[in-house]
Amino acid sequence: MREPLETSAGNPEQLPHPRALAPANLLLTLALSLCGAVVGIQMLVSLGITPNTSLIGALAAMALARIPLSAFAGYRSIHSQNLAQTSISAATFGAANSLFLPIGIPFLFGLPQMVTPMLAGMVLAMLLDGYLLYRLFGTPAFPATHAWPMGVASAEAIKAGDAGGRQARRLLAGLACGVAGNLVGLPMSALGVALIGGMAAMVAFALGLLVRGYAGPLAGIDLGAAYVPHGMMIGAGAMAVLQIGRAVSRRMRPGAPATDGSADAVAVAGMAPVRSGRVLRLGWLGYLLIMLLLTLGTGVYTGMHWPMLVGFVVYGTFSAFVHEMLVGIAAMHSGWFPAFAIALISLLIGILIGFPPEALVVLAGFSAATGPAFADMGYDLKAGWLLRGEGRDPRLEWDGRRQQWLAGLIGFAVAAVVVAATHDLFFARGLVAPINQAYVAAIKTGASPDLARSLVLWGLVGAVLQAVGGVRRQLGVLFATGLLIVNPAAGWMVALGLAYRLWHRRRAGTGGDKSLEVFAGGVIAGDALCGFATGLGKSFSR
Repeated sequence: MREPLETSAGNPEQLPHPRALAPANLLLTLALSLCGAVVGIQMLVSLGITPNTSLIGALAAMALARIPLSAFAGYRSIHSQNLAQTSISAATFGAANSLFLPIGIPFLFGLPQMVTPMLAGMVLAMLLDGYLLYRLFGTPAFPATHAWPMGVASAEAIKAGDAGGRQARRLLAGLACGVAGNLVGLPMSALGVALIGGMAAMVAFALGLLVRGYAGPLAGIDLGAAYVPHGMMIGAGAMAVLQIGRAVSRRMRPGAPATDGSADAVAVAGMAPVRSGRVLRLGWLGYLLIMLLLTLGTGVYTGMHWPMLVGFVVYGTFSAFVHEMLVGIAAMHSGWFPAFAIALISLLIGILIGFPPEALVVLAGFSAATGPAFADMGYDLKAGWLLRGEGRDPRLEWDGRRQQWLAGLIGFAVAAVVVAATHDLFFARGLVAPINQAYVAAIKTGASPDLARSLVLWGLVGAVLQAVGGVRRQLGVLFATGLLIVNPAAGWMVALGLAYRLWHRRRAGTGGDKSLEVFAGGVIAGDALCGFATGLGKSFSR
């Protein structure tokens, strides 16, 4: 008989949550983080993508747990597996998206002296990024009960591997479906996300994907060249930030109802409840300080007069903060976060304002650095929240969340060391993130006559759509997210997933949604694992 090591999520007989700094867990998270950081950078420079390595960490812990040695017995805990997937995921996205990508912009622009101060600033931004989501997860701004599809996939894989039986068979069926679809070139994660995400948000996302995919072939309209997706995201994003602010302020009023077992509503002995308004203000102040340090450290302040310098610092702070919010919202609802495109939007507005090129380099890097670690931490905390029983034991939830944050910090620290030690080797070979070419080209090209008009016009449309959908549906942000992604096949897969979801609900009732989540988690996991293996082979063969 197996020992009762924290294997059942939500079990009231739980032992204390495993410690992230316990020797066995620390050794595993360090090793996984190193692998995740190296693989993340390699795949970013060779393929332009960053893989979701979260499931790799969980599977590594599961495999070690099968070794019949007492040193590996602790890895049988689903919570130890959650710590493993948290650390490798943080290291992967932290190294590739939050650090390596931004410092490639000044290198490519011919300003190598800016690389070191920007790397220091990006490390601070990455840490603040992850910390803010750690504090905001489960608040009205970013509820734990929302989709966070990649987190659901990780949690269902871990639970099914622990429980076996019918749930394991459902997961394996989803895995097989995800792998098979990926092998024939289908974006199976889109199908899995549609089975989990909010219905209205998924409809908007699918429509955006399909409109962007077919506007050119059917109507001869290049939406990207006309900056339609960018304008839509600007308007929808501005409205979304206002909606979040209103939701947070309503929750802070005396007598406001509690949230979904969230951090705002939960307070146990010795733990004060999180106030999301206070955390958002802390985030704004943190980004302001980092922006000041970047402006001074890179020397760009010497090329601007005082009014422009103040405007640059304020706008850089604002764009980083909004970029983070929008990336988080998109990730929470759809599993996609168009961080590259939203950073480009911030850059385009900066070009219109008229900031000098050196300042635009800093702006592009800082904006691109915020968001990925934020969204990824949301996925990991969603997985942990599900594994810990969906907040039914507040003390376990808070303790587990703290341990996940420590595991994430380990991943971030390893990411910083790896990027600091290896970026010169990549730059010497001319290897940077492909999207950096677009940022540098935009800075060198400057503003076009039609840019401002298009951004304002389509921004109004995006704002109206977002206002109609409200803060829960996020129609404007999700439609704009779809428009920013050129992948019509993903649109059809989302539509197929929604159709199957409706059919399944009619046949099985609302109680069947849970089994659908397990299958969806398998589909996403299968697609991610197959894509990871394929991408890894391609990247290292180049």
